[in-house]
Amino acid sequence: MPSRRRARNDPGQYDDLAGEWWRPGSPLSMLYWLARARARLIPPAERDGAVLVDLGCGGGLLAPHVAGKGYTHIGVDLIVSGLEQSAAHGVTPVLADVRHLPFADGSADVVSAGELLEHVPDMPRVVAEACRILRPGGWLVLDTLADTALSRLIAVRLAEAVVPAVRGIHDPALFVDPRRLRAECARHGVPLDVRGIRPALPALARWLVTRRNAVPIVPTFSTAILYQGRGRKGSQ
Repeated sequence: MPSRRRARNDPGQYDDLAGEWWRPGSPLSMLYWLARARARLIPPAERDGAVLVDLGCGGGLLAPHVAGKGYTHIGVDLIVSGLEQSAAHGVTPVLADVRHLPFADGSADVVSAGELLEHVPDMPRVVAEACRILRPGGWLVLDTLADTALSRLIAVRLAEAVVPAVRGIHDPALFVDPRRLRAECARHGVPLDVRGIRPALPALARWLVTRRNAVPIVPTFSTAILYQGRGRKGSQ
């Protein structure tokens, strides 16, 4: 369980929860559901040797959902306990800061940033790095939390009341306005389409009672809480 003495958004909370990445019914289950939904935005590889760079890969939850798409899957994180689990699921682990990626320009066919941007203190720098390593024609896929009062209510106050193990895992001051995110991506040659998403409510209600079965993530009309983005880098 996360220590109540930790500051909000302390990365050490993921070490506290290291045994929960893959456990059915764990407090990190939402990350697994989101990874499955994010994988649907990733097309099959268009060439031999294609590379998918998974920023903030955590325990490698994206891995089973992209395993048959033809990519070398590289996971980047600062949490060693998460990278060890990523490696066990077929991800090539890289210990690095997402603000300073150790990859050449244009070296990735896909960059995934799942539930990452709401944890970083310098979102523009991370976006710039993600776009820098993306090759022309490559895809950026992401999901994150919106910078709204409704998002803070649902994703922080309500979520922490219902699942106390995730208390403090988010700092709402870092939540991301989708308009600002789109502008940052556009500055680096990636026009980003965004759409709101949410858990399917009947399935979520069942999960809260049983802690069994994955909950589908479905589109919704509003980007006021949780949203996905996908964009393709233009030719240079």
